[in-house]
Amino acid sequence: MRPARRGQRGAPFVEMRLRGTSRCGTTNPMTDPQTIPKAALILGLAGVLPFAYGALSLMLPAVAPLGAWLLPDLSPALLLRNYGIVILCFMAGVIWGFAVHSPTQQMMGYALAASTIPALVAFFLGFGPAPQALPILIMGFLALLPLDAWAMRAGLAPPWWLRLRGVLSGLVIACLIIGVIYA
Repeated sequence: MRPARRGQRGAPFVEMRLRGTSRCGTTNPMTDPQTIPKAALILGLAGVLPFAYGALSLMLPAVAPLGAWLLPDLSPALLLRNYGIVILCFMAGVIWGFAVHSPTQQMMGYALAASTIPALVAFFLGFGPAPQALPILIMGFLALLPLDAWAMRAGLAPPWWLRLRGVLSGLVIACLIIGVIYA
């Protein structure tokens, strides 16, 4: 084994990093599939709040005025549709970001094409009535999960990615189902 050059850490550090531990022996959340980094979890859950507010406002109309000061003319069903479109496009963009690091051109081409479809579908949902768009958004979020799994299997997504996406997608889909029922 070569000695470490100046400015580089020695081999034990590299070995610990590859095993998912830091120099002090603690787990590295970026490589440990069981640990979702705190920032990713907190910000991801914050992104679910508009969905939760929209669903709660549909179930309990007395809650709707709480957001009227910020969005006075936006119905809860419209909020679910519009925010759902934004987040579906965002998640498709994340898949695009994973795809550009694919090991082959062919794999990259398929992944780029697959990541474009949800955004195109979401674009057209913006022109229709909100209640009819919600089931299609549910299908869009479900369709992204196999792409997330592909990105993990291909080594393009962090090992904790699918756990985070499962939690967040489950919450989002539950809110959208409430929207379908109550809108």
